[in-house]
Amino acid sequence: MATVLKSFERWKQFLSERVEQAHKVGMSDETISKLAAQVGEYLADKIDPENNEERVLKELWDVADEQERQTLARCMVKLVSKE
Repeated sequence: MATVLKSFERWKQFLSERVEQAHKVGMSDETISKLAAQVGEYLADKIDPENNEERVLKELWDVADEQERQTLARCMVKLVSKE
């Protein structure tokens, strides 16, 4: 995972592949977004951002309340689903 986090484009590709896999096994968009929020929580707590994009996302995550974090997670899923 650490190698994936070095490049934001690589991170988006990794997340896109996971979202695609989740859809293939029948997960709903809501379930995927909830899982994305859990991953976001883990990354915000445990991983130091390695690039500017990750730093901005962490700063947004840190100031967001729970509902806003869910929205950020849904936005990230939408971002990588369109690629």
